[in-house]
Amino acid sequence: MLTQATDAAVEADAHGFSLRNRDAVAYRVNIGYGVLEPANSLLAQYLAGRQVTAFIGPTVDTLYGDRLRRYLGEWLDPGSWSIHRIQTGERHKTMSSVDHVCGLAKERGLDRQGVMLAVGGGIVSDIVGFATAIYARGISYVRVNTTLVGQVDAGVGVKTGVNAYGSKNMLGAYHPPRGAVNDPGFLATLRGREIRCGMGEIVKMAVIKDGELFGAIEQSPEIFQQPVPLYLGRTREEYVMRRAMELMLRELCPNLRERELARVVDFGHTFGPAIETDSGYRVRHGESVAIDMAISSHLALRLGLLDQEACDRIVGLLAAVGLPVFDEQTCTVERMQAAMRSAWLRRDRKLHLVLPGDIGSAEFVDDLDDIPANLLNEVLQTLSTWSADRSVDAVGSGRR
Repeated sequence: MLTQATDAAVEADAHGFSLRNRDAVAYRVNIGYGVLEPANSLLAQYLAGRQVTAFIGPTVDTLYGDRLRRYLGEWLDPGSWSIHRIQTGERHKTMSSVDHVCGLAKERGLDRQGVMLAVGGGIVSDIVGFATAIYARGISYVRVNTTLVGQVDAGVGVKTGVNAYGSKNMLGAYHPPRGAVNDPGFLATLRGREIRCGMGEIVKMAVIKDGELFGAIEQSPEIFQQPVPLYLGRTREEYVMRRAMELMLRELCPNLRERELARVVDFGHTFGPAIETDSGYRVRHGESVAIDMAISSHLALRLGLLDQEACDRIVGLLAAVGLPVFDEQTCTVERMQAAMRSAWLRRDRKLHLVLPGDIGSAEFVDDLDDIPANLLNEVLQTLSTWSADRSVDAVGSGRR
Protein backbone atom coordinates (compact mmCIF):
# COMPACT_ATOMS: atom_id res chain seq x y z
CA MET A 1 0.00 0.00 0.00
CA LEU A 2 1.54 3.30 -1.07
CA THR A 3 0.18 6.52 0.35
CA GLN A 4 1.11 9.61 -1.65
CA ALA A 5 1.21 13.16 -0.29
CA THR A 6 2.77 15.36 -2.97
CA ASP A 7 6.11 13.57 -3.40
CA ALA A 8 6.08 11.98 0.06
CA ALA A 9 5.20 8.34 0.58
CA VAL A 10 4.63 5.72 3.26
CA GLU A 11 4.86 2.13 2.10
CA ALA A 12 3.41 -0.64 4.26
CA ASP A 13 4.41 -4.29 4.19
CA ALA A 14 4.06 -7.31 6.45
CA HIS A 15 7.03 -6.28 8.59
CA GLY A 16 6.42 -2.57 9.05
CA PHE A 17 6.58 0.71 7.17
CA SER A 18 9.07 2.58 5.01
CA LEU A 19 8.88 6.36 4.85
CA ARG A 20 10.38 8.77 2.36
CA ASN A 21 9.40 12.42 2.32
CA ARG A 22 9.83 15.29 -0.12
CA ASP A 23 13.15 16.28 1.48
CA ALA A 24 14.50 12.80 0.73
CA VAL A 25 14.39 11.87 4.41
CA ALA A 26 13.94 8.12 4.58
CA TYR A 27 13.77 5.64 7.42
CA ARG A 28 12.17 2.36 8.36
CA VAL A 29 9.79 1.46 11.19
CA ASN A 30 9.94 -2.29 11.79
CA ILE A 31 7.47 -4.53 13.61
CA GLY A 32 8.60 -7.97 14.72
CA TYR A 33 8.77 -10.34 17.65
CA GLY A 34 11.93 -11.60 19.32
CA VAL A 35 14.18 -8.79 18.16
CA LEU A 36 16.75 -9.64 20.86
CA GLU A 37 16.84 -13.32 20.02
CA PRO A 38 20.32 -14.19 18.69
CA ALA A 39 18.84 -15.79 15.56
CA ASN A 40 17.00 -12.59 14.63
CA SER A 41 19.14 -10.46 12.32
CA LEU A 42 16.81 -7.43 12.14
CA LEU A 43 18.57 -5.21 14.67
CA ALA A 44 22.00 -6.42 13.61
CA GLN A 45 21.38 -5.19 10.06
CA TYR A 46 21.42 -1.62 11.38
CA LEU A 47 24.54 -2.08 13.52
CA ALA A 48 26.91 -4.51 11.85
CA GLY A 49 30.34 -3.18 10.89
CA ARG A 50 30.02 -0.02 12.99
CA GLN A 51 31.00 1.11 16.44
CA VAL A 52 27.91 0.96 18.67
CA THR A 53 27.30 2.83 21.90
CA ALA A 54 24.02 1.67 23.41
CA PHE A 55 21.94 3.38 26.10
CA ILE A 56 19.25 1.75 28.21
CA GLY A 57 17.06 2.81 31.14
CA PRO A 58 17.27 1.10 34.56
CA THR A 59 14.00 -0.83 34.35
CA VAL A 60 14.57 -2.01 30.80
CA ASP A 61 18.14 -2.96 31.71
CA THR A 62 16.85 -5.12 34.55
CA LEU A 63 14.31 -6.81 32.27
CA TYR A 64 16.21 -7.07 29.01
CA GLY A 65 19.81 -5.98 29.59
CA ASP A 66 21.25 -9.49 29.63
CA ARG A 67 19.46 -10.34 26.39
CA LEU A 68 20.76 -7.18 24.75
CA ARG A 69 24.32 -7.95 25.82
CA ARG A 70 24.09 -11.51 24.49
CA TYR A 71 22.62 -10.22 21.24
CA LEU A 72 25.32 -7.62 20.64
CA GLY A 73 27.98 -10.10 21.64
CA GLU A 74 26.65 -12.56 19.07
CA TRP A 75 26.48 -10.12 16.15
CA LEU A 76 29.17 -7.48 16.74
CA ASP A 77 32.94 -7.67 16.98
CA PRO A 78 34.48 -7.71 20.48
CA GLY A 79 35.39 -4.22 21.62
CA SER A 80 33.14 -2.53 19.04
CA TRP A 81 30.18 -2.01 21.36
CA SER A 82 29.26 -0.91 24.85
CA ILE A 83 26.06 -0.51 26.88
CA HIS A 84 25.41 2.31 29.34
CA ARG A 85 22.53 2.73 31.79
CA ILE A 86 21.00 6.22 31.91
CA GLN A 87 18.33 7.66 34.17
CA THR A 88 14.76 7.99 32.91
CA GLY A 89 11.75 10.01 34.03
CA GLU A 90 10.83 13.50 32.89
CA ARG A 91 13.07 15.11 35.52
CA HIS A 92 16.06 13.49 33.81
CA LYS A 93 15.00 14.55 30.32
CA THR A 94 17.41 17.49 30.31
CA MET A 95 20.45 18.89 28.52
CA SER A 96 22.54 17.48 31.37
CA SER A 97 21.48 13.98 30.32
CA VAL A 98 22.25 14.76 26.67
CA ASP A 99 25.70 15.99 27.71
CA HIS A 100 26.21 12.81 29.73
CA VAL A 101 25.34 10.64 26.72
CA CYS A 102 27.68 12.59 24.46
CA GLY A 103 30.45 12.34 27.03
CA LEU A 104 30.11 8.56 27.29
CA ALA A 105 30.16 8.26 23.50
CA LYS A 106 33.31 10.37 23.35
CA GLU A 107 34.97 8.25 26.03
CA ARG A 108 34.22 5.15 23.98
CA GLY A 109 35.76 6.74 20.90
CA LEU A 110 32.54 6.75 18.91
CA ASP A 111 33.32 8.22 15.50
CA ARG A 112 31.16 9.85 12.83
CA GLN A 113 30.38 6.46 11.26
CA GLY A 114 29.31 5.03 14.59
CA VAL A 115 25.78 4.39 15.81
CA MET A 116 24.07 5.16 19.09
CA LEU A 117 21.44 2.62 20.08
CA ALA A 118 18.51 3.72 22.27
CA VAL A 119 16.67 0.87 23.99
CA GLY A 120 13.68 1.96 26.04
CA GLY A 121 10.72 4.28 26.03
CA GLY A 122 10.20 7.75 24.64
CA ILE A 123 12.47 9.49 27.14
CA VAL A 124 15.52 7.36 26.32
CA SER A 125 14.73 7.82 22.63
CA ASP A 126 14.43 11.59 22.99
CA ILE A 127 17.64 12.00 24.98
CA VAL A 128 19.74 9.74 22.76
CA GLY A 129 18.15 11.07 19.57
CA PHE A 130 18.99 14.66 20.51
CA ALA A 131 22.51 13.62 21.51
CA THR A 132 23.07 12.08 18.08
CA ALA A 133 21.74 15.21 16.39
CA ILE A 134 24.55 17.27 17.93
CA TYR A 135 27.36 14.75 18.53
CA ALA A 136 30.03 15.30 15.88
CA ARG A 137 27.42 17.48 14.12
CA GLY A 138 25.11 14.54 13.63
CA ILE A 139 25.52 10.76 13.62
CA SER A 140 23.21 7.77 13.17
CA TYR A 141 21.04 6.20 15.83
CA VAL A 142 18.63 3.30 16.08
CA ARG A 143 15.56 3.11 18.31
CA VAL A 144 14.36 -0.09 19.96
CA ASN A 145 11.05 1.04 21.42
CA THR A 146 9.93 -0.92 24.48
CA THR A 147 6.79 1.02 25.47
CA LEU A 148 3.44 1.41 23.75
CA VAL A 149 3.89 5.20 23.55
CA GLY A 150 7.25 4.66 21.88
CA GLN A 151 5.95 2.09 19.44
CA VAL A 152 2.95 4.05 18.17
CA ASP A 153 3.99 7.67 18.68
CA ALA A 154 7.29 8.95 20.06
CA GLY A 155 9.40 6.29 18.42
CA VAL A 156 8.06 6.54 14.85
CA GLY A 157 8.76 10.21 14.08
CA VAL A 158 11.89 12.34 13.75
CA LYS A 159 11.52 14.74 16.67
CA THR A 160 13.97 14.60 19.55
CA GLY A 161 14.08 16.91 22.53
CA VAL A 162 14.49 17.64 26.22
CA ASN A 163 12.69 19.76 28.77
CA ALA A 164 14.15 23.18 29.58
CA TYR A 165 13.22 26.58 31.01
CA GLY A 166 10.04 25.21 32.56
CA SER A 167 8.70 23.93 29.23
CA LYS A 168 8.37 20.44 27.84
CA ASN A 169 10.60 19.63 24.84
CA MET A 170 11.82 23.22 24.66
CA LEU A 171 15.17 22.17 23.17
CA GLY A 172 15.50 19.60 20.44
CA ALA A 173 16.09 18.74 16.81
CA TYR A 174 14.47 16.99 13.89
CA HIS A 175 16.76 14.01 13.46
CA PRO A 176 15.46 10.85 11.79
CA PRO A 177 16.68 7.50 13.08
CA ARG A 178 18.58 5.05 10.98
CA GLY A 179 15.73 2.73 11.86
CA ALA A 180 13.10 2.04 14.51
CA VAL A 181 12.49 -1.47 15.82
CA ASN A 182 9.21 -2.29 17.57
CA ASP A 183 8.70 -5.64 19.28
CA PRO A 184 5.15 -6.03 20.67
CA GLY A 185 6.56 -8.67 23.01
CA PHE A 186 8.06 -5.91 25.15
CA LEU A 187 4.55 -4.76 26.07
CA ALA A 188 4.00 -7.88 28.18
CA THR A 189 6.21 -6.46 30.95
CA LEU A 190 4.64 -2.97 31.03
CA ARG A 191 2.56 -1.84 33.97
CA GLY A 192 -1.05 -0.97 33.28
CA ARG A 193 -0.48 2.76 33.60
CA GLU A 194 2.15 2.67 30.87
CA ILE A 195 -0.22 0.78 28.58
CA ARG A 196 -2.96 3.31 29.24
CA CYS A 197 -0.62 6.19 28.42
CA GLY A 198 0.10 4.59 25.06
CA MET A 199 -3.61 4.11 24.51
CA GLY A 200 -4.03 7.89 24.88
CA GLU A 201 -2.00 8.41 21.71
CA ILE A 202 -3.84 5.60 19.89
CA VAL A 203 -7.26 7.02 20.78
CA LYS A 204 -6.00 10.39 19.56
CA MET A 205 -5.35 9.03 16.09
CA ALA A 206 -8.67 7.20 16.04
CA VAL A 207 -10.66 10.31 16.96
CA ILE A 208 -9.10 12.54 14.31
CA LYS A 209 -8.53 10.05 11.49
CA ASP A 210 -10.31 6.70 11.71
CA GLY A 211 -13.78 5.89 13.00
CA GLU A 212 -13.22 2.17 12.40
CA LEU A 213 -10.16 2.15 14.64
CA PHE A 214 -12.18 4.04 17.25
CA GLY A 215 -14.93 1.40 17.08
CA ALA A 216 -12.42 -1.44 17.44
CA ILE A 217 -11.10 0.11 20.67
CA GLU A 218 -14.65 0.73 21.91
CA GLN A 219 -15.35 -2.98 21.55
CA SER A 220 -12.24 -3.90 23.59
CA PRO A 221 -11.07 -0.96 25.74
CA GLU A 222 -8.94 -3.39 27.77
CA ILE A 223 -6.77 -4.07 24.72
CA PHE A 224 -3.07 -4.69 25.47
CA GLN A 225 -4.02 -5.38 29.09
CA GLN A 226 -6.26 -8.45 28.73
CA PRO A 227 -6.84 -11.04 25.99
CA VAL A 228 -9.30 -9.70 23.40
CA PRO A 229 -11.09 -11.29 20.41
CA LEU A 230 -9.72 -11.43 16.88
CA TYR A 231 -10.54 -8.50 14.62
CA LEU A 232 -10.57 -8.61 10.82
CA GLY A 233 -8.73 -11.92 10.84
CA ARG A 234 -5.82 -10.85 13.05
CA THR A 235 -5.29 -10.13 16.71
CA ARG A 236 -6.95 -6.90 17.72
CA GLU A 237 -3.68 -5.74 19.23
CA GLU A 238 -1.92 -6.19 15.89
CA TYR A 239 -4.66 -4.36 14.02
CA VAL A 240 -4.77 -1.45 16.48
CA MET A 241 -0.99 -1.06 16.70
CA ARG A 242 -0.36 -1.22 12.96
CA ARG A 243 -3.25 1.08 12.13
CA ALA A 244 -2.18 3.68 14.71
CA MET A 245 1.41 3.58 13.43
CA GLU A 246 0.33 3.93 9.83
CA LEU A 247 -2.00 6.83 10.53
CA MET A 248 0.74 8.63 12.45
CA LEU A 249 3.34 8.08 9.73
CA ARG A 250 0.98 9.17 6.97
CA GLU A 251 0.27 12.41 8.82
CA LEU A 252 3.91 13.08 9.66
CA CYS A 253 5.45 12.19 6.30
CA PRO A 254 4.75 15.34 4.24
CA ASN A 255 5.50 17.63 7.19
CA LEU A 256 8.30 15.97 9.15
CA ARG A 257 9.99 19.24 10.08
CA GLU A 258 6.69 20.98 10.85
CA ARG A 259 6.98 23.71 8.26
CA GLU A 260 3.19 23.64 8.35
CA LEU A 261 2.19 24.45 11.94
CA ALA A 262 -1.46 23.38 11.62
CA ARG A 263 -1.21 19.65 12.37
CA VAL A 264 -4.12 17.39 13.28
CA VAL A 265 -1.70 15.17 15.25
CA ASP A 266 -1.51 18.04 17.75
CA PHE A 267 -4.95 16.99 18.99
CA GLY A 268 -4.42 16.59 22.71
CA HIS A 269 -1.31 18.76 22.67
CA THR A 270 -2.54 22.30 23.29
CA PHE A 271 -3.68 22.09 26.92
CA GLY A 272 -1.82 18.84 27.57
CA PRO A 273 1.76 20.13 27.84
CA ALA A 274 0.75 22.67 30.51
CA ILE A 275 -1.14 20.02 32.48
CA GLU A 276 1.86 17.71 32.37
CA THR A 277 4.42 20.38 33.28
CA ASP A 278 2.32 22.12 35.96
CA SER A 279 1.73 18.80 37.70
CA GLY A 280 5.48 18.29 38.05
CA TYR A 281 4.97 15.34 35.69
CA ARG A 282 2.65 13.65 38.17
CA VAL A 283 0.31 13.60 35.18
CA ARG A 284 2.10 11.57 32.54
CA HIS A 285 2.14 12.43 28.87
CA GLY A 286 -0.58 10.05 27.71
CA GLU A 287 -2.78 11.14 30.60
CA SER A 288 -2.35 14.81 29.78
CA VAL A 289 -3.23 14.05 26.16
CA ALA A 290 -6.42 12.35 27.33
CA ILE A 291 -7.45 15.29 29.50
CA ASP A 292 -6.76 17.68 26.61
CA MET A 293 -8.88 15.52 24.29
CA ALA A 294 -11.76 15.60 26.74
CA ILE A 295 -11.54 19.39 27.06
CA SER A 296 -11.25 19.81 23.29
CA SER A 297 -14.20 17.51 22.62
CA HIS A 298 -16.45 19.47 24.96
CA LEU A 299 -15.29 22.72 23.37
CA ALA A 300 -16.18 21.24 19.97
CA LEU A 301 -19.62 20.33 21.31
CA ARG A 302 -20.30 23.87 22.52
CA LEU A 303 -19.01 25.38 19.28
CA GLY A 304 -21.38 23.23 17.25
CA LEU A 305 -18.63 21.15 15.60
CA LEU A 306 -19.45 17.89 17.39
CA ASP A 307 -22.77 16.38 18.46
CA GLN A 308 -23.55 15.18 21.97
CA GLU A 309 -23.43 11.49 21.11
CA ALA A 310 -19.96 11.72 19.57
CA CYS A 311 -18.67 13.83 22.46
CA ASP A 312 -19.99 11.29 24.96
CA ARG A 313 -18.39 8.44 23.02
CA ILE A 314 -14.97 10.13 22.99
CA VAL A 315 -14.94 11.02 26.68
CA GLY A 316 -16.51 7.70 27.57
CA LEU A 317 -13.85 5.75 25.68
CA LEU A 318 -11.04 7.63 27.40
CA ALA A 319 -12.54 6.70 30.76
CA ALA A 320 -13.18 3.10 29.65
CA VAL A 321 -9.52 2.74 28.68
CA GLY A 322 -8.65 3.94 32.19
CA LEU A 323 -7.42 7.43 31.36
CA PRO A 324 -8.30 10.59 33.28
CA VAL A 325 -10.45 13.28 31.66
CA PHE A 326 -9.85 15.99 34.27
CA ASP A 327 -7.22 16.98 36.83
CA GLU A 328 -8.41 19.18 39.68
CA GLN A 329 -5.01 20.65 40.48
CA THR A 330 -3.99 21.80 37.00
CA CYS A 331 -7.22 22.30 35.04
CA THR A 332 -8.00 25.88 35.99
CA VAL A 333 -9.39 28.48 33.62
CA GLU A 334 -6.37 30.71 34.09
CA ARG A 335 -3.86 27.97 33.40
CA MET A 336 -5.74 26.61 30.39
CA GLN A 337 -5.96 30.13 28.94
CA ALA A 338 -2.22 30.50 29.46
CA ALA A 339 -1.69 27.16 27.71
CA MET A 340 -3.67 28.38 24.71
CA ARG A 341 -1.70 31.59 24.54
CA SER A 342 1.58 29.65 24.74
CA ALA A 343 0.45 27.44 21.86
CA TRP A 344 -0.68 30.54 19.93
CA LEU A 345 2.78 32.07 20.26
CA ARG A 346 4.53 28.81 19.44
CA ARG A 347 2.36 28.32 16.35
CA ASP A 348 3.12 31.69 14.76
CA ARG A 349 0.26 33.53 16.48
CA LYS A 350 -2.41 31.12 15.33
CA LEU A 351 -4.00 28.81 17.86
CA HIS A 352 -4.39 25.80 15.54
CA LEU A 353 -6.46 24.17 18.28
CA VAL A 354 -7.51 20.76 16.95
CA LEU A 355 -11.15 19.94 17.67
CA PRO A 356 -13.00 16.81 16.55
CA GLY A 357 -15.61 17.50 13.89
CA ASP A 358 -16.90 13.95 14.22
CA ILE A 359 -15.29 10.66 15.11
CA GLY A 360 -12.69 10.25 12.40
CA SER A 361 -12.27 13.91 11.45
CA ALA A 362 -10.96 17.16 12.89
CA GLU A 363 -11.09 20.92 12.42
CA PHE A 364 -8.93 23.85 13.53
CA VAL A 365 -9.79 26.88 15.62
CA ASP A 366 -7.17 29.58 15.03
CA ASP A 367 -8.43 32.63 16.92
CA LEU A 368 -7.90 32.89 20.67
CA ASP A 369 -11.08 34.92 20.96
CA ASP A 370 -13.11 31.92 19.78
CA ILE A 371 -12.42 30.23 23.13
CA PRO A 372 -13.50 32.80 25.75
CA ALA A 373 -12.94 32.28 29.47
CA ASN A 374 -16.60 31.65 30.22
CA LEU A 375 -16.77 28.85 27.63
CA LEU A 376 -13.60 27.26 28.97
CA ASN A 377 -14.89 27.52 32.52
CA GLU A 378 -18.14 25.81 31.54
CA VAL A 379 -16.25 22.93 29.95
CA LEU A 380 -13.93 22.46 32.93
CA GLN A 381 -16.87 22.49 35.34
CA THR A 382 -18.67 19.88 33.26
CA LEU A 383 -15.66 17.56 33.19
CA SER A 384 -15.00 18.03 36.90
CA THR A 385 -18.57 17.02 37.70
CA TRP A 386 -18.52 14.16 35.17
CA SER A 387 -15.35 12.73 36.69
CA ALA A 388 -16.62 13.01 40.26
CA ASP A 389 -20.02 11.48 39.44
CA ARG A 390 -18.45 8.46 37.74
CA SER A 391 -15.64 8.02 40.25
CA VAL A 392 -13.06 8.06 37.46
CA ASP A 393 -9.67 6.88 38.76
CA ALA A 394 -7.44 9.68 39.95
CA VAL A 395 -4.31 10.40 37.98
CA GLY A 396 -1.47 8.17 39.11
CA SER A 397 -3.74 6.01 41.27
CA GLY A 398 -1.31 3.15 40.84
CA ARG A 399 -3.92 0.79 39.39
CA ARG A 400 -2.00 -1.83 37.46
